[in-house]
Amino acid sequence: MERVFNFSAGPSMLPEEVLARAAAEMLCYEDSGMSVMEMSHRSPVYEKIITDAEKLLREVMQIPDYYKVLFLQGGASTQFAAVPLNLLSGSGRADYILSGQFSTKAYQEAQKYGDIVAVASSKDKNFSYVPKTERSSFRKDADYVHICFNNTIYGTKFPYIPDTGDIPLVADMSSCILSEPIDVRKFGLIYAGAQKNMSAAGLTIVIVREDLIGNARGDTPAMLDYKIMADNGSMYNTPPCWCIYIAKLVYEWIISLGGLEEMKKRNEKKAKLLYDYLDSQDYYIAPVEKESRSMMNVTFVTGNAELDKKFASEASAAGLKNLKGHRSVGGMRASIYNAMPQAGVEKLVEFMKEFAKNNPKT
Repeated sequence: MERVFNFSAGPSMLPEEVLARAAAEMLCYEDSGMSVMEMSHRSPVYEKIITDAEKLLREVMQIPDYYKVLFLQGGASTQFAAVPLNLLSGSGRADYILSGQFSTKAYQEAQKYGDIVAVASSKDKNFSYVPKTERSSFRKDADYVHICFNNTIYGTKFPYIPDTGDIPLVADMSSCILSEPIDVRKFGLIYAGAQKNMSAAGLTIVIVREDLIGNARGDTPAMLDYKIMADNGSMYNTPPCWCIYIAKLVYEWIISLGGLEEMKKRNEKKAKLLYDYLDSQDYYIAPVEKESRSMMNVTFVTGNAELDKKFASEASAAGLKNLKGHRSVGGMRASIYNAMPQAGVEKLVEFMKEFAKNNPKT
């Protein structure tokens, strides 16, 4: 069977070159005589894999030396608790910008541990835009400000980096990390589930400034304490070995293409093709305000629930998989992460044109 174009929001497509390399090394990694899935994480062979993975990620993202890179488990959702447990070490206050479901979940989780305030929200319009803030929006004594940089479900992305002054900015970048260059220095902490743009499900990346480590609450579980994880090189316990190996291959793939500048060009070209078509017609509706549009997750609806259902079904039969939108938004969602080729978006647009032609609205 031929491979399909998988528009899933995550787990999502991986580069075919990475899959082919992993397949070739499945039974025997280099001259170890075993698969990465079988080897001890304490072995010299695996220690080189995780060391190289960190080195490559630092190179790709230009991460300064005064940041720690952690390879963790538990998904980005575990960081909803880990962030306040580690960073609410001063006033015990933190400010959250609510731009979708995951930032809201993070906000709700953090409320268990301190004085947490939602300083801005776009819930009033079903999160179809990113709320604007300025430095005065935040409490001066807040320990950190939290955002979800790209909102997978609603198809929005921050068109700006909030000005938080000296307050550390924490960003969930699960669905946009590695899609374009980011100035890491503007953030105190970045975290991301890897299953959208980086690796297989099971790995979470945390990039945290060193001065924010070492002040965790006394009741913080060891597995959520950044200092413990940093001091142990992300191997306090058995790490997600296979996922880290896949991430390493993805980093090598990005570098081979020309780095994040090239990745941004590719992603902009794909997104432009789809948004240009959406803006050129009136059969499909793109609910997101233009300045808040995501380059990774594109949402659209027909305005008719039955047509939307038919669209997703017929698209799947045509090899365009997982286009059904999230239940809170409805309609369709095309996740066009790094590994989605230009050909996939081209085929989607052609299908959209044919579907509109063959299914007139009454």
